[in-house]
Amino acid sequence: MDEIRIDLPQVSLSALTWGPADGPLALLLHGFPDTARTWRHLGPDLAADGWRVVAPYLRGYAPSDVPADGRGDVAALISDVLGLHAALGGGPDAVLVGHDWGAITANALAAHEDCPFAKVVTLSVPPFAALRSPNVARSLPRQLRSSWYILFNRLPWLPERAYARLVRKLWRDWSPGYDAAEDLPAVLAAMAGPENRRTIIGYYRALLSPFGPPPAYRRWKGAEMRLPLQPILSLHGDRDGCLDPRLAALAEPHLPPGSQVVLVPEAGHFLQLEQPAAVNHLIRAYLA
Repeated sequence: MDEIRIDLPQVSLSALTWGPADGPLALLLHGFPDTARTWRHLGPDLAADGWRVVAPYLRGYAPSDVPADGRGDVAALISDVLGLHAALGGGPDAVLVGHDWGAITANALAAHEDCPFAKVVTLSVPPFAALRSPNVARSLPRQLRSSWYILFNRLPWLPERAYARLVRKLWRDWSPGYDAAEDLPAVLAAMAGPENRRTIIGYYRALLSPFGPPPAYRRWKGAEMRLPLQPILSLHGDRDGCLDPRLAALAEPHLPPGSQVVLVPEAGHFLQLEQPAAVNHLIRAYLA
């Protein structure tokens, strides 16, 4: 595993890498509250298959920089992903894997006609538009209780002040029984700076914002609320304490032909860490 730096127009990102420099690009996106280290099991396995694996720390997460424009909306994240694809020489065979906020970003790209990735895999967050079903109502009471953190993170200053307690609680609640001792120090370090926290929490404050993105990001606005145009593989832990697994199971009929939704047994929200052998097998088979 190596670490590289990629300078984009609005932000400089650090990334972990595995595999041959001349392999096809596999871009892995982490979520909240997490870091690029979440891919420490998948990265080496994809590298063994010949992929050039790059896992960036998303904008705002140290050691990546706080973006010059301060934005944390999905359109800005998409712009970063496309910048990485170009800067790393990604070709038409490049693939995209995302977890949590990385999944939201990957789902949005899969829903856009200009997506440059041959295959897309998402973990723990199915496309929002695929959840528009009358059957969703049965899961809503439980899901609304689980989603309290979204409203909390939209409050002024308080989430930044309580970030350490919030991070520990979310890992406990979202992946019950998983020992996060190896993950939490890296997550807390990535959020240690006040500007880092402001940007990261700002992802939630940008949700449903009445203010549109600047011209550089405008073409990607709203893509996260549309159905994918290309098939995707959507993985979800059957014990996920963040997004109800029953909701994930409802998504498949609304996805493009060739898509797959798989509930991974004995796994919570951070399924790539809890059940790495099963998750890696599914992803490697889909990308093969």
